[in-house]
Amino acid sequence: MTAMTEATSMTYPDSAFLETTVRRMGAHRAVHGAILCVESGDGALSWRGAAGTLEADQRYFIASVTKMIVTVVVLQLRDQGRIGLDDPMQRYLGADLTRGLHVVDGVDRSDQITVRQLISNTSGLTDYFFGKGPDGKNAGDALLQGNDEAWPLERIVERARALRPRFLPGQPGKVHYSDTNYELLGRVIETVTGASVADVFDELVFRPLGLRETYAFSDESDTTPAPMYHRDRPLHVPKYIASITAEGGVVSTAAEMMVFIKAFFDGTFFPPSTVDELKRWNRLYFPGQFDFGVGLERQWLPWFMSPFTPLGDLLGFWGQSGAFAFHNPQRGLYFTGTVNQLSGFGHGAAVSAMVRVMKATR
Repeated sequence: MTAMTEATSMTYPDSAFLETTVRRMGAHRAVHGAILCVESGDGALSWRGAAGTLEADQRYFIASVTKMIVTVVVLQLRDQGRIGLDDPMQRYLGADLTRGLHVVDGVDRSDQITVRQLISNTSGLTDYFFGKGPDGKNAGDALLQGNDEAWPLERIVERARALRPRFLPGQPGKVHYSDTNYELLGRVIETVTGASVADVFDELVFRPLGLRETYAFSDESDTTPAPMYHRDRPLHVPKYIASITAEGGVVSTAAEMMVFIKAFFDGTFFPPSTVDELKRWNRLYFPGQFDFGVGLERQWLPWFMSPFTPLGDLLGFWGQSGAFAFHNPQRGLYFTGTVNQLSGFGHGAAVSAMVRVMKATR
């Protein structure tokens, strides 16, 4: 079934059901606040609500849902003939920046890594954030403990050079979720356009969609987005967020992310058939368990969640912050929101909420 195949004559859950659903999200032991927005492709359903510490229209950090915006930009630049997905990244970044990024047994394969491998997480480059260095430590631990520092690309590249690659570039069946890939993609975008990633997002995505609450976080004094939680405490890391725009530095609302996710699948940015091109799935087991394609994720839903009524796909993206934006083509449903929990333990509450709504839609 293609991305544009929408269910018709469906019966949707009512507001009371959806209010109970978001309250269940907020009642999860790892979740302090939750936002849920649900819409149908036929326009018959449009609802959003919140629980706990969050309000339904509150700004929040969308984290890696930002990568879906990168997908839109890269595909638009591809369609304009300015980027080739199978071009080596060195064509845009130069050898000085990329040299030594992918070295195994003394062989440097950095020049073999393509744009497609970056956006599909099949380059083999280790994630600079969670990848463990020779000392057994990763960069993420210090940040999650509140040590707020900027991570510009040059620092990320330096860190990545110290990390052993996971596999050969494009090795069949291999995938590793790596923010290193998307930071390099961000620089590719900047090189091609001559503008910052933030400005490109604004020009190609935010302004065309009329998004007024969505922006690349850059002002370290900006306290309007809801503070992210790591386990039981708020985590304030503005220097870091302001420095990692391409991998996850965007702020938005559930309502505006709904505009974006619907535009992604309805042909606004590219022909709907393009979505099928992105469905080259490889199974990821960290962080979480889902399939990763070409700049697109598919949330894995085990059969026992609905043994008698197949749920179909959930296509979209997760954020480390617990933010989400997904589309269920089989029922014509769209979901956006957040559980605002960096530990990863709150994501299940969002999955349960989406599944609950899908099962109630007939």
